[in-house]
Amino acid sequence: MDLESIPGVGEKTARSLSALDDPERALRTGDVAAIAAAPGISQGRAARIARGAIRHEHDDPGAFLATDRAREVYRDVLGLLKERTVTDYAAQRLETLYPSSRRSRIEEVQTFAEEAIEREPGPEVLEALEGVEPLREPGDVRVRERCLATTDAERYAEAKEAIPELPVEIVEDAQGLAELARGYATVIAIDESFAGIAVEGDVRVEPSALENPAEIVPERSLAFFARNRNRLRAAIEVDRTADLGSDCDLDALEAGLSRLDEDGTVAGDAELDRLTAAAADVDAAAGTAENVANDHLREAIREQDVTIEGSDLLSLVERGAGVDSLLSRELADEHAAAVEAARDHVIDALALESGEDELARRLFTDEPTFPVERDEDALGRLRTELTTAKERRANRLKRELAADLADRREGARRLVRDALELDVELAIARFAREFECTMPAVVDDEVGFAIQGGRSPLLDEPTEAIDPVDYEVSGVALLSGVNSGGKTSTLDLVASVVVLAHMGLPVPAENARVQRFDDLHYHAKTQGTLDAGAFESTVREFAELAQSGEGSLVLVDELESITEPGASAKIIAGILEALSENGATAVFVSHLAGEIREMAGFDVTVDGIEAVGLVDGELEVNRSPVKDRLARSTPELIVEKLAEESTETRSESDGGASTRAGSFYADLLEKFD
Repeated sequence: MDLESIPGVGEKTARSLSALDDPERALRTGDVAAIAAAPGISQGRAARIARGAIRHEHDDPGAFLATDRAREVYRDVLGLLKERTVTDYAAQRLETLYPSSRRSRIEEVQTFAEEAIEREPGPEVLEALEGVEPLREPGDVRVRERCLATTDAERYAEAKEAIPELPVEIVEDAQGLAELARGYATVIAIDESFAGIAVEGDVRVEPSALENPAEIVPERSLAFFARNRNRLRAAIEVDRTADLGSDCDLDALEAGLSRLDEDGTVAGDAELDRLTAAAADVDAAAGTAENVANDHLREAIREQDVTIEGSDLLSLVERGAGVDSLLSRELADEHAAAVEAARDHVIDALALESGEDELARRLFTDEPTFPVERDEDALGRLRTELTTAKERRANRLKRELAADLADRREGARRLVRDALELDVELAIARFAREFECTMPAVVDDEVGFAIQGGRSPLLDEPTEAIDPVDYEVSGVALLSGVNSGGKTSTLDLVASVVVLAHMGLPVPAENARVQRFDDLHYHAKTQGTLDAGAFESTVREFAELAQSGEGSLVLVDELESITEPGASAKIIAGILEALSENGATAVFVSHLAGEIREMAGFDVTVDGIEAVGLVDGELEVNRSPVKDRLARSTPELIVEKLAEESTETRSESDGGASTRAGSFYADLLEKFD
């Protein structure tokens, strides 16, 4: 795929997309999360790029929504779908669904939607989805206790690029490696020339290290799983709850994640925990051990009755002897016991094992001193030994765990991707259930549309409170009806059904058939009379539409409001004639249906939303338009009601006033015939 051929993708964006593992798959499937992982691309922009790629694949001009009102209807129905998502990903992914005139695209989404509406959006699944997010790639992994070593500057540059997580050092010879080993827990020599050398410390010669970075830096793989640990666990729960049947070994992945801390270190290993705690506590343990020894000696000195003859005291003074000599002579056993107690405290406090305890014993000398003090050199050696042992064990465990998880990385990606896509499917399923939707037939061999039991999703009412509407149009039609009878709602219903059908999605109706239209022109009701310039612009727009209207659906709400009624009727009649001649499908809502029909040069269909009467001052309306029926207006119904009431009043009384009023209402009613 030529990335720059995608609408909205320039050279810079194409370079960013090329950094993805499989940009073609991401673009082809509308994987917004994968596209957003490219450098410098947000999720919102990723959705636009994905939509452009889909249009490119289906050779779709992307001009189905031809007017502002048509685009508003699309955003409204899309918003209803997005409201039913749990994850941000699903909301962005739905942005890749748009109304298209291309059959290949419509059928592609229909296949997806037909499977989606079979999903059961249970509360347990929706709750599990709350923790699922697109996986993140860690870009800040740095390892300080391990380094690469080489003698070659060119090899140095290769190492820096291949394994940026590790420091890279240049050395001249084996002595240089030995010096590095004193500063790093592990040194990895990457030159063949170092093979067979013997250097004190953890020095490994691995000439193929740059070809196997995962073995050298297991933190790279572990950081991925550590950073995404909670997301993966949530995806595992979604897979199990929804019974998705992932090909990923969920138990093994879960077990691997349980051995990993959030910072990428290995968890659950008792020996590593012991060494980690010992290395961290060695100074504190040594300080406490000093106190243990000195407290023991102080108590011994307080309780000891020491007698020194004058000649002995004089001899000690003449030799410059101090308390150490006195301790050696009088308290040797107590001093030895105090030192042994200090050593035991360090060994016990740090849980040291055989070999380590010998280093602990060197912390305190057998030479009598007071106060007892630790040997700082011995303390440094113990600290280094524990730290090195900790790092070596941690590295070994990291390598083992990284090797175990490495083969599960792609499976983990699919696991999360499937969970996120499930949220998209469940949003469609929830929409279909809540609005009682069905999959429509999008046809090429029939003209117009036919809707049975449709309920507009744009009405701010519960679905069960909306009266179902049946409406069918082939060619052009005028829609008449009383005020507040539902004419605009009927246009909204038609627009919603047509938009959703061309998106490949289920529509809010019991049954629906829709011609595959090239575009949708929906003109909302104009607020007030237009000035001369705006009027001219509107007429020009309809002139262009009338000339190229074949394959178009045109919905217009009360166009007569653009100018005075007499002129409006003539203009609308002329527009309908042109649309009819060009094979367009159109519905014009108008209160001038009768006048327009008389002026039109063809037998234009007039459908009516009829009010069957007034009940307690409220219109009682049959919401489904009646074919070939000019609906009565609200004023006519009111006059009729007044005439009927007047007749009833006359029958109850002989008053002349009621007779005159009844005659007046009857005369008015005749004017409507």
